Amino acid sequence: MSEQKNIIILGSTGSIGVNTLKVIRGLGRNYRVVGLAARKNTDVLVRQICEFRPAIVALSDEARRGEFERKLSRCRVKMPRVLYGNDSLVDIAKVRGANFVVCAMVGAAGLLPTLAAIESGKDIALANKEVLVIAGSIIKRTAKKRGVNILPLDSEHSAIFQCLASADRKTVSRIILTASGGPFYNYSAEKMKNVSSKEALKHPTWRMGAKISVDSANLMNKGLETIEAHHLFNIGMEKIHILIHPQSVVHSMVEFIDGSVLAQMSSADMRIPIQYALTYPNRVVSGIKKLDLAEYGGLTFEKPDFEKFPCLKLAIRAGKRGGTLPAVLNAANEIAVRSFMAGRIGFSDIPVIIDSVMSGHSFLKNPALHDILETDRWARDKAEALC
Repeated sequence: MSEQKNIIILGSTGSIGVNTLKVIRGLGRNYRVVGLAARKNTDVLVRQICEFRPAIVALSDEARRGEFERKLSRCRVKMPRVLYGNDSLVDIAKVRGANFVVCAMVGAAGLLPTLAAIESGKDIALANKEVLVIAGSIIKRTAKKRGVNILPLDSEHSAIFQCLASADRKTVSRIILTASGGPFYNYSAEKMKNVSSKEALKHPTWRMGAKISVDSANLMNKGLETIEAHHLFNIGMEKIHILIHPQSVVHSMVEFIDGSVLAQMSSADMRIPIQYALTYPNRVVSGIKKLDLAEYGGLTFEKPDFEKFPCLKLAIRAGKRGGTLPAVLNAANEIAVRSFMAGRIGFSDIPVIIDSVMSGHSFLKNPALHDILETDRWARDKAEALC
């Protein structure tokens, strides 16, 4: 019988958070939701509270406090303790009585809550890739010091984690990250200049939030995942390769020095890697549709076009340089994507903004946490001015 997991979900109203709760519904009594945290989606958050009855809740957008409390008052359950404001995310991550935190927030905003959860000794299921992108060394060092496990939630990193299993890392030749290619992979560079935010959100395989959908459309997401894999698995950036795989059946592969390649395959359903992280090291019945390879007829793979997708090239450059450069990349990208979604810049302007901010940065090789936070602030201001 598995140990009782008392779970806090940071980002419970987003795609990963919602899918995590779907998985928990089917796992039984050993998986208990004790805390939920969201930024502003009060409707979904209240529904989740009514169903899962957590002891504590955090809402970071304090301006929505009034509407949230009115909606919550209609919920006929014992009222949870509610925290408000940006600090509430850090506070809920540290709360006693929880031993497992699902980090499903988007962007650099997840850094301090994730670090707080690790410092308080809780195991982590990580979907918030930006946390490792901007502060991977600090996160890994703190997790090792506190004896905390970091389990990947992204389908690609879960695949790598499963393929590596108990393998000796010295026998790993390379990691192969797969990417669907997004909605624009077969577009010309000229055609991509005029795509709309609505088009960018139409991912051919996955249903995700706006920011990650845009990142997937210009392959920045795969660049961020490369940096994440570098930190998660202690593998050099030069050993991480990318293949475009439109069918999204092979979620990633590991090649070993003897020429063997192990791949993890499944239906494109985020509940599979989420459940594996929650139940690790066990596997349990999921009820999710099984993979039928005969349905696909064929699986294809090709190398990415770095010239047509410069965001991918920028991310790999930042990951190889390390230091504060990945924090600059991430901050500039968050601002550029937000500006694109608001109609202030075009799709092809995103990498131009990022490149400009990266080029103007005063690089630090071994940054402390305060250096990373200051770098993040500087890069956002710079990108905002350019947008």
